[in-house]
Amino acid sequence: MRRMFKATLITLVPDAFPGPLGVSILGRAEEKGLWAHETVDLRSFGVGKHRNVDDTPAGGGAGMVLRPDVAAAAIDSVALEGRPLVYLSPRGKPFDQTKAHEWASGPGVVFFCGRFEGLDERVIEARGMEEVSLGDFVLAGGEVAAMAFIEATVRLLPGVAGNEASLTEESFEQGLLEHPHYTMPREWEGHPTPDVLLSGDHKRIEEWRRNSAKALTKQRRPDLYAAYSKTPEFQPPENGDEHD
Repeated sequence: MRRMFKATLITLVPDAFPGPLGVSILGRAEEKGLWAHETVDLRSFGVGKHRNVDDTPAGGGAGMVLRPDVAAAAIDSVALEGRPLVYLSPRGKPFDQTKAHEWASGPGVVFFCGRFEGLDERVIEARGMEEVSLGDFVLAGGEVAAMAFIEATVRLLPGVAGNEASLTEESFEQGLLEHPHYTMPREWEGHPTPDVLLSGDHKRIEEWRRNSAKALTKQRRPDLYAAYSKTPEFQPPENGDEHD
């Protein structure tokens, strides 16, 4: 029997959770017992009368750094149970759909949400923490990134998505961006829905969607398209770059 996916969040702001994780399909999925989350208050492991969790950076400089003794105490209070220990950091490896699938196939993740200038390097090395980034920008803390990672991962768990077949057609699943979508009305502000989508010809519709995905990826994400072009499934888009 599959173990329930469990996300543990070590954070200075536990009240930030569940936030958006508690609504819509993720909230309903947690209520059904398909996944669970817990928070560990880093402040409760602080030292001294004021529960200090940080100190000035060695060598001088602006800001404060999270202490390794405080961080390690919080980490060691958590039973990893085979789960990766992840430090949310802008210098980490960028998160992607492949990583979401990797985590979704396991028992969960333990997230350490950084604050201030970051976490003392010694505890990162000593506890074998995996650094993962949300993107090439800096946030005030790791909480928002953790929420994004959890949402991307939990929605892949069996029983969470309403139509699980749709998950295989999304952006990045086949190495491409997703094709454009249309719905009613058939014409809106002078813009019609492409005729092929109203034809009832499922083969033509599938071909149009596949070519549109290729064209969009080539135009907007040449890096993804270059990687896709090296796969056995690669075929250049037909009819140029048109997708409408």
